[in-house]
Amino acid sequence: MSRCHSYYSASINQESNYPGLHDEQHCDVAIIGGGFTGVATALELAEKGFSVVLLEAQKIGWGATGRNGGQVTGSLSGDQAMLKQLRKQQGIDAEEFVWQLRWRGHDIIKKRVEKYQIDCDLKFGHLQTAYKPSHMNELHRFYDEAVSRGMSDEVHMISAAEIPDYLDSPIYHGGLLNRRNMHLHPLNLCLGEAKAASNLGVRIFENSPVLSMEEGDKVVLKSKLGKVFADRVMIAGNAYHKLGRPKLGGMLFPASLGNMATVPLGDELANTLNPHDLAVYDCRFVLDYYRLTADKRLMFGGGTNYSGKDSASVATELRPALERTFPRLKGVEIEFEWTGMAGIVINRIPQLGKVSDRVYYCQGYSGHGVACSHIMAEIMSNAIAGHMEEFDTFAAFKHLRVPINDWLGNQALVLGMWYYQLLEKLR
Repeated sequence: MSRCHSYYSASINQESNYPGLHDEQHCDVAIIGGGFTGVATALELAEKGFSVVLLEAQKIGWGATGRNGGQVTGSLSGDQAMLKQLRKQQGIDAEEFVWQLRWRGHDIIKKRVEKYQIDCDLKFGHLQTAYKPSHMNELHRFYDEAVSRGMSDEVHMISAAEIPDYLDSPIYHGGLLNRRNMHLHPLNLCLGEAKAASNLGVRIFENSPVLSMEEGDKVVLKSKLGKVFADRVMIAGNAYHKLGRPKLGGMLFPASLGNMATVPLGDELANTLNPHDLAVYDCRFVLDYYRLTADKRLMFGGGTNYSGKDSASVATELRPALERTFPRLKGVEIEFEWTGMAGIVINRIPQLGKVSDRVYYCQGYSGHGVACSHIMAEIMSNAIAGHMEEFDTFAAFKHLRVPINDWLGNQALVLGMWYYQLLEKLR
């Protein structure tokens, strides 16, 4: 299966070329899904000495992992819902748990890139912008908390008057600069992690969709031409699978995230638009996000489609927002446009749990998957190795299950997003 026509696919360091499954394989752990969650968990388990087989239906990083905005930020999915439930169990310790969780993915990725020498255009610096004057209150609250927790050297409030020093854009009322946050080439990161896992003995099979899963003395995964016999299995397909039903039905819904990339802008124009080479997103519930690529294109994303269907033309939909943000780019040529399916959870808390005693699942990052998937992969690998405390914390979170089919669930999600967007306009 070929990859989508994206900037990431066109700038792969080295394409993956793992075989299809054509025989029987036996292992301690089988992982279904070759995105960040599956690959990072496989690497963690290999480092712990487990024998691992990873099955990917398409190519490594084919789904949302290789199609996202490439931003690694402390904007944790479901943080408020998480705090609300954790306070009942942990009291004041809940605040510290969630705060540390915000940055854990950063540390994992930084260490992994260094350890395995993964070339993924990793850079530091992020600006969260105020689309409205009222958004500055939200940014000031986060800034005050960050400073109180020892990040005074890494965060800085940017006034409206200072915005031109950071962005050649007329639409913002200020922002929060965060130098701990990062941006990178996610597909090259995932491919680098897969290579590291393979070098440690993980058996990776591409173009090998799992057609059925049966439990007996072992869990048996059947593909078209082969089988895997495993002591334990982890489902890591996020929005791209229908396994584990009925247990997982009505818990997660696909949403199409659109991205596009301009032609190379050249150093002079790129440095005028974004002189500090920052990743950027704004404070709205449905936001725009963008950054410069290594070859000085502007990559621009936003306008999430919660219907579960891909947009007809990402460039047509996003161009008005791009040109409003950067009037200097009016009429600029768009060379790449693509979509990817994120897994949306109603309360935004990542979903970790078990389908059965030997089948685990991990999914649902609601648009914050680069950092969050690496955090959850670490928690999942620890659980499979017998260290259950953090897994049990996440497995205990209460999630809303929509007792209707996926199509109706997505329509309900669309109505919910309209409601939140209306609240945003009134804020």
